[in-house]
Amino acid sequence: MVHTESAVFAQQIFRKLDKRLLPLLISLYIVAYLDRVNIGFAKLTMTKELGFSDSVYGLGAGIFFLGYFLFEVPSNLILQRVGAKLWIARIMIVWGILSAATMFVTTPFQFYTVRFLLGLGEAGFTPGIILYLTYWYPAIRRAKATATFMSAIAWAGIIGGPLSGFIMTTFNGMANLAGWQWLFLLEALPAIILGLVVIIWMDNNPSTAQWLSSEERTWLVEQLLNETKKKQQSGHFDSFAKVFTNSKVWWLSGAYFSIVMGVYGITFWLPQIVNELDKQNIQQTGLLTAIPYLLAVVGMIVISHSSDKYQERCWHFALSAMLGSVGLILSGYYNDSLALTLLALSVSCLGTLSALPVFWSLPTQFLNGAAAAGGIALINSFGNLAGYLSPVLVAWLKEATGNLTNALYMMAAWLMLSAIIVILNFNSTRISFHSK
Repeated sequence: MVHTESAVFAQQIFRKLDKRLLPLLISLYIVAYLDRVNIGFAKLTMTKELGFSDSVYGLGAGIFFLGYFLFEVPSNLILQRVGAKLWIARIMIVWGILSAATMFVTTPFQFYTVRFLLGLGEAGFTPGIILYLTYWYPAIRRAKATATFMSAIAWAGIIGGPLSGFIMTTFNGMANLAGWQWLFLLEALPAIILGLVVIIWMDNNPSTAQWLSSEERTWLVEQLLNETKKKQQSGHFDSFAKVFTNSKVWWLSGAYFSIVMGVYGITFWLPQIVNELDKQNIQQTGLLTAIPYLLAVVGMIVISHSSDKYQERCWHFALSAMLGSVGLILSGYYNDSLALTLLALSVSCLGTLSALPVFWSLPTQFLNGAAAAGGIALINSFGNLAGYLSPVLVAWLKEATGNLTNALYMMAAWLMLSAIIVILNFNSTRISFHSK
């Protein structure tokens, strides 16, 4: 039997990839997400101690994404040139230092500045990893690999809530530092440590992976090259300049913007929603906020596996986003019950987070080379402007109405819009794109 034509041989290779790549990538993303959104837990005491209003908090939470937006595309193009190992390590170490620096802020201007710089420092991480996965996994297996990587968002919620609550209560007052200051310091250290691990552990592409046999490397490189050739023959493109004139890229940017409006609205405000209903200590809040993310982990893997199995992306994404929207509507409607609100938010997290990895299977099916590096970054950077707008709008609606109900309905509308955009532009049983 010829090994390179064997399904067993292929499975052997992808099991090796999964074991070598995914645990590290998940760890990186968990730390990235914690350092990006732990501001939601810090708010429970930080804003009161520093005299910050909800508007100041909302702007500070969101301004991260302006820095992120500005450097996203250049960062991914640099990654393609210098290699993932060096560039991801640089990103990790820089953002770890900047995240820790948040513990020293005392004024709104300092808060805005360090959050903006944190966005600059972390820019390129998520699209860089999405691009990196295309170097290792063919399209037919990519949604599941991407989902496994992006399940880190849910794991960050599961780990981050209880951990943040524990740090803020246990370390509060130690060495004359507030609990929120210890939060920024202790959750930043793993980013710096993992940045050093990346240099040791990560390979830029399969051709340099010594943990694969020469036969395995040859087979995998040939599979990926053949896939690239088929894309080019089918009218797909690899020129970065063409990214800006391709309507599919802009529709995907709009869809991603819409779903991120829901993702970060939930992420930045979930601790406060739970804390106001539960009226218990911060550690209890941390434990309760982990519940929605537990359900989301299961949903992300199951839905992405189904998407890969049937090679269908549009409806897997759209139905997941719709489920997220319904969950937000129900959480707003049952806003006086902790149990029902948590259940509704769990449904919303399941739908919203399950939509994300399926979404990233769409652009990687028609972008190659520099177009993939720049196109993925462009979609991600444009979409993450919603990370700036969402917490600002939520804060404004909360101050205007006195509660978060209308803000939840607003986020639900954005999630529904993301589903509509994808249905109208990418609806087919088996997705096939052509440059226009």
